[in-house]
Amino acid sequence: MKFKIYIIGLAVLALAGCKKILDPEPENLKTLDQMYSDANFAQGFLINAYRTIPAYYDNSDFATDDAVTNQLTHPYLQLAAGSWTAASNPASVWNQSYEAMQYINLFLANSGKVKWAADAESAKLFNMRMRGEAFGLRGLYLYFQLRNHGGIASNGQLTGVPILTEYQGPTSEFNLPRASFDACIKQIYKDLDSAEAYLPVEYNDVSSAALIPTRFRSITQNPETYNRVMGQYARQLFNGLIAKSFRTRTALLAASPAFKSPSNTLSWAEAADYAAQIIDYKGGAGSLPQNGGTYYANTGEVDGLGGGNNPSEIIWRENIVTNDGNQEGQHFPPSLFGNGLMNPTQNLVDAFPMANGYPINHPNANYVEATPYTGRDPRFAKYILFNGSTAGVSNTVIRTGSGSGSDDGINVRTTSTRTGYYMKKRLRMDVNRNPISLSGKTHYNPRIRYTEMYLAYAEAANEAWGPTGVGTHSYSAYDVIRNIRRRAFGFSSDPYLEECKSDVGKMRELIRNERRLELCFESFRFWDLRRWKVDLTKLNETARGLDVNGNVLKPLNVEPRAFQSYMYYGPVPNSEILKYNQLIQNQGWK
Repeated sequence: MKFKIYIIGLAVLALAGCKKILDPEPENLKTLDQMYSDANFAQGFLINAYRTIPAYYDNSDFATDDAVTNQLTHPYLQLAAGSWTAASNPASVWNQSYEAMQYINLFLANSGKVKWAADAESAKLFNMRMRGEAFGLRGLYLYFQLRNHGGIASNGQLTGVPILTEYQGPTSEFNLPRASFDACIKQIYKDLDSAEAYLPVEYNDVSSAALIPTRFRSITQNPETYNRVMGQYARQLFNGLIAKSFRTRTALLAASPAFKSPSNTLSWAEAADYAAQIIDYKGGAGSLPQNGGTYYANTGEVDGLGGGNNPSEIIWRENIVTNDGNQEGQHFPPSLFGNGLMNPTQNLVDAFPMANGYPINHPNANYVEATPYTGRDPRFAKYILFNGSTAGVSNTVIRTGSGSGSDDGINVRTTSTRTGYYMKKRLRMDVNRNPISLSGKTHYNPRIRYTEMYLAYAEAANEAWGPTGVGTHSYSAYDVIRNIRRRAFGFSSDPYLEECKSDVGKMRELIRNERRLELCFESFRFWDLRRWKVDLTKLNETARGLDVNGNVLKPLNVEPRAFQSYMYYGPVPNSEILKYNQLIQNQGWK
């Protein structure tokens, strides 16, 4: 039967122009048939899928050993405290993912009938590009579904999620079983392959027919036509480089200890090979931007963004927001008129090595407990505000001690730190949150950073070939980590790295720690700990703080964790289990 879909009150109507908003269709309804003659309406199906991409900054760090929050009702605090259930799961992406897939599958089933442009070459390119976007987005959503809901099911098998590649109408079968983990990986790869086949690596204008990528020249040899569809105006839409990045994320997940199974044959070497494609595209192991570690605070670079361009550290980002101070309002200390939401832990602080590169517990570290902030990794002061730090437009001194007499002191008020630390990363210090002189600045949220991809290679290459093995590439895990640490510390010799390079286990711990530091507060730690299947005692490590009052330092136990062994994997929503008897739950979840 022919099924009509009605879109009620969706923001996609805005794409149809002011006249159609002011003079709407009867009852504000649109039928599927109208998609064929209204390209803007058709594109709206994809726009809706873009709108619900999981947030890069989801603050899941609150449920890890890296941070706590002073908002005691926050869902991730409740999750960490023992209220994580299949019915109450702030980490769920189930509904938003399948809703997005519905839009995507409907689009894919009908895009060939849409009149994309009057010009035949442009029309063919538009359909090609948007189908590529759709396949890429479907692979993206399936990746997040698999990461958040895949796991060891109640039957003891490593299991994925239901795979939907067709639109589900009223007569469709909704009671679908979960596909195997392996089948989900293959479907993600298939969709990302399709995305790469249809899309350029990046969206850039060309000045001559010779510069049009080969696979598009059979459609047009007119630079203006190519630029109209595949040029700079399409930047920040899904492209081939983003597809490569999600393939890397998927391979890294699949190769990780939590997902090792006879039914999953994916290897660390495969993950390293995929990450290497991105490193090669960037220019090699030594091509990470020198300012990439402070992507959020490179003010000249951020303020100069325009035309859909990316900073050199960024593969994909959300839209630029101007005159904004929301992040600072959430996370600045109270003295800077913020709510101090993200409180880094002493656990994370202790993970930052000394300025000579040695961990603080190493005999060569020269760490002094009485002066714990002296001589530390430069990233520490860039990412975390500690007692005595200066911050904000007036370089206000932040006093975090409970006896400091400052609102920034531990537990002085509901917006004060609980650990003795405030987050500095993600924030611009030139934002003013004082209500009398309120002013915002330009911001963007990343979606994928090059540093993440380099770290993925280092992790996978070390496991596949050892610290100095290169596989089929010209660089090793050691080479990548050497360059990341050289960027961070600014030194030419790294004796601790040299100590680690002959031992896979030592290098593993170093790489994991570098990932922890480089990606802190970026919502990776919660899932990294689970895919690594760290010991349960590590998963439940008490979040600690430090109360500094003059020369008196008092360690604090701030917040326990209450994770159970089955919580290496997230649950399938209980509401779905109750509705569909073909779905089985992951082990342990009620």
